[in-house]
Amino acid sequence: MIPFRKNLIDGEWVGDAGSRNINPSNLDDVVGEYASGDAEQARQAIAAAKAAFPAWSRSGLLARHAVLRKASDEITARKDEIGRALAREEGKTLVEGIGETVRAAQIFDFFAGETLRLSGELVPS
Repeated sequence: MIPFRKNLIDGEWVGDAGSRNINPSNLDDVVGEYASGDAEQARQAIAAAKAAFPAWSRSGLLARHAVLRKASDEITARKDEIGRALAREEGKTLVEGIGETVRAAQIFDFFAGETLRLSGELVPS
């Protein structure tokens, strides 16, 4: 049985009856079932992100680094699983799916490193 995935908005899992994600290379293969968000849920998600932004802005460099590194590490640890899902869902080859997953982890890792780089310019006005 395929689990039904809801949307996380402001710490709450919400969603309607949802929709099915069909494998484009095999229309009989249901890849997943996901909640469909409506316009009101989009507004709620935007409001929650805006409300969370000040706290994120006040967080230190090491805290931001840790969040992005954790994302990179989790993606890397699950690269085969995520790569298989991408291959199945998007009709990619397995090598492409895993490669895309590894690249996503590398991007998170790069930007984790950027949080620790103190640089900038002061331009006289």
